Amino acid sequence: MPSRTERREIRTDYLARVEGEGAMKVRFHGDELAHVELNIYEPPRFFEAFLRGRQFTEAPDITARICGICPVAYQMSSSLAMEQIAGIHVDGQIRALRRLLYAGEWIESHTLHVYMLHAPDFLGYPSAIHLAKDNPEVVNRALRLKKLGNEIMRVVGGREVHPINVRIGGFYKAPSKAELEALVPELEWALETSLATVAFTATLDFPEFEQDYEFVALDTPGEYPIDRGDRVISNRGLDIPVEEFLDHVEEHQVAHSNALHGRLKERGAYLVGPLARYALCGDRLSATAREAAAQAGLPQVVRNPFQSIVVRSVELVEACVEALRLIAEYEPPDPPALAAPARAGAGHGISEAPRGILYHRYEVADDGLILEARIIPPTAQNQDQIEDDLWQFVTRYKDLPDDELQLRCEQAIRNYDPCISCATHFLQLEVERT
Repeated sequence: MPSRTERREIRTDYLARVEGEGAMKVRFHGDELAHVELNIYEPPRFFEAFLRGRQFTEAPDITARICGICPVAYQMSSSLAMEQIAGIHVDGQIRALRRLLYAGEWIESHTLHVYMLHAPDFLGYPSAIHLAKDNPEVVNRALRLKKLGNEIMRVVGGREVHPINVRIGGFYKAPSKAELEALVPELEWALETSLATVAFTATLDFPEFEQDYEFVALDTPGEYPIDRGDRVISNRGLDIPVEEFLDHVEEHQVAHSNALHGRLKERGAYLVGPLARYALCGDRLSATAREAAAQAGLPQVVRNPFQSIVVRSVELVEACVEALRLIAEYEPPDPPALAAPARAGAGHGISEAPRGILYHRYEVADDGLILEARIIPPTAQNQDQIEDDLWQFVTRYKDLPDDELQLRCEQAIRNYDPCISCATHFLQLEVERT
C-alpha cells in the first residue's frame, strides 16, 4: 500500500484496441483518488463546417466519411434529418432495405468489438493477433462473421466501407431478391455462430462492479431500435420527440479533450449504447435473442458495464435474425427512392449506431444549401459516463497493483467501444488575441 503522502499516477499514453487516439490518466494523493480523465487528443475534424454550403443531398456521402466502422449510422441519421425538411417519410421496402443495411453494420461492428477489441482483455492477451496464435479458430470465426456484415453492406449499400448507394429518400438502386437470398446460407451460419458467441462471452470473468446509469435510447413501438425511432426515452422519465433532443442535452468542453462531453441538462451524465437499448427495449428483441440472453443469465437490466460484451453478442444475434426476416419478406421497391425536393427548414434525425444514439440536425436554405450542421455521436455523449465509471472503479479497486489497475481501467474504457475519431469533430475553437 502506498503511504498517505506518496503521489501515485497511472497513465496510458496511447489506448490500444479503441478506434481513434486517446489516453487515460489516474492520479492519487496518497491513498485518495484525486483525478481521472479520458484524454482525447486526436485532432478535431470539423465535419460540421465542411457541410456548410454543400447541397443537402450530399450529407449522407460526406458524413459517412466520419467513420469507417459505422458509416451507415451517419448516412441514416443525416437522411432522416433531411427527409424531415423535405417533408417525406420513408417506409415499406425502402425502409426495410435501410434496416437490413444497418443490420450489416451492426454485425461487422459488434463482431470487431467482441472478438478483436474486447475479448483479449478477458482472455489475457495483449491483442487479437496474440489470441490467434493460441486460438486461430476463434479469430477465423470472427473474421468470417465480420466479412458477412461487410458483404451485406456491399450488396445493399454498393460498397463495404462508406457505402455509395444511399441517398435522401432511399437508394440509387435496389438489389434484386436473388442478390439478397444469396446471403441467406451465410446468415444462417452467422446466427448459429452468434448464439455461440453469447454463450462464450457469458463465461468470461467480470469484475464486481455496477453503476446506477441513466439509460437513453430510441423508442419505436414494436421494434428493437436500430435504424430510426419516434422518441428518445430513458429509465428516469425522459420521453421526448427527436426534435426536442437539444432541449434536454447539452455539450460542454473540458481542457483534456478535443471532443465535447454530452450530458442531460436536468441530471448530468447518461449512457447510450447496447446496455441502454437492452434495458429500455429488451422486451422487443426477437424470441431467439431473448432466449439467448436468458440462457446467458442476463437480468432484464444489466448495470455492470463489463458485461456489455454479452449484451453486444445478444445484439449480434438480433441483427442476424432481423436480416434473415427482412430478406425473407423482401420485394424490390420501385422506385428505390422517394423524391426529396429542396426546401428551407430545420430537420432532426437520430438512429442507433452500434455504440448508441447518433444525433444530426441541419438547417437548409430554400435552394437546398446547408446553412448549419450539428452532429452528436454516441462516444461524445458517453464521455462523462466513461470518466465516472473510471472514478468509481478506481475508488473501489485502488488497492490493486498499478499494472493490473491500469489494465482494468483500459478495459473499463473499452467497455464502451469508444469511437474517438467520430467524436473529435466537435471542438469549439476560441481564439483570444491581445
